[in-house]
Amino acid sequence: MARSEPIGSKIQLLVEGNDQRNFFEAFIDHLRLTDVQVQNFGGVNELRGFLLALVSAPGFRDTVQSVGIVRDAETSARDAFRSVQDSLERAGLVVPDQPEERAGSSPAVAVLILPGGNQQEGMLETLLCQSFAGDPEEACIDDFFRCVEALPDAFIQRPAKARARAYLATKPDPHLSVGVAARRSYWNLNHPVFERIQQFLSRLSAYV
Repeated sequence: MARSEPIGSKIQLLVEGNDQRNFFEAFIDHLRLTDVQVQNFGGVNELRGFLLALVSAPGFRDTVQSVGIVRDAETSARDAFRSVQDSLERAGLVVPDQPEERAGSSPAVAVLILPGGNQQEGMLETLLCQSFAGDPEEACIDDFFRCVEALPDAFIQRPAKARARAYLATKPDPHLSVGVAARRSYWNLNHPVFERIQQFLSRLSAYV
């Protein structure tokens, strides 16, 4: 189980896994936001325990003004959000009624379910794949997966993750994780598909 780190910033952004942590740290640097501490809460079933530990950590009540939580929708954005709501309630924190809205104060709380918007399924990699749609590499990646899918008994369990990895295979350091790749500027963080993330982080940082 992931453990919360000592409180070091007024804004606490809790994300699902190290890939998301690296990605969001790169995005925060890209936006030049300050006083944001990104913490990895681990897997989806670990959020409740992580939040309980976080709110009990020294300095939480005196320091933290905003808490943001980022989770993949996986197969259902609605179920993912309800799960986060339950974890927030168990931790005694304010519970937003809708994803992406900033609720309460001392601390305020906001939740982002990726990929966001009207997309009810997916994850961070869903957005990453959308960010290179129309690029020359996409046609090559399409050809590759059509070839693989034509093989007997072929089954690609997580196509968004697989396609994101295939895109990184075209870069100078193809072994990088998708999060570290953001630090290397392999993803176009100015792409419109990331606008919801930008708005979420900006809203989370407001009034602090």
